[in-house]
Amino acid sequence: MPYKEKKVEKLYYSIGEIADMFNVNTSLIRYWEKEFDVIKPKKNKKGNRFFTIEDIDNFYLIHELVKVRGMTLRGAKKKLKENKDGTVKNFEIVKILKDVRQMLIEIKEGL
Repeated sequence: MPYKEKKVEKLYYSIGEIADMFNVNTSLIRYWEKEFDVIKPKKNKKGNRFFTIEDIDNFYLIHELVKVRGMTLRGAKKKLKENKDGTVKNFEIVKILKDVRQMLIEIKEGL
């Protein structure tokens, strides 16, 4: 059995990396951190924020609700507070469907 090297994922991401992932300013990331209590970055002695994978997943949810679906911050907070599990499941289903759609488009273009 050949040796397979494990994919190394970072434990913590800086605020700049998060902003680049979502193509937004770092100020928006700080604002969302303040507004949504599900985002809890670690901070070092200098006050630099370090976000975990769980924080990134929460950013994806918030970004989807606010930027993609056009919800208000109040509406997004309410939705996450009342039914976070349902929101996560819907988000995952939409993500899978988008991936399938993209794959089908690529197959169609290949024909």
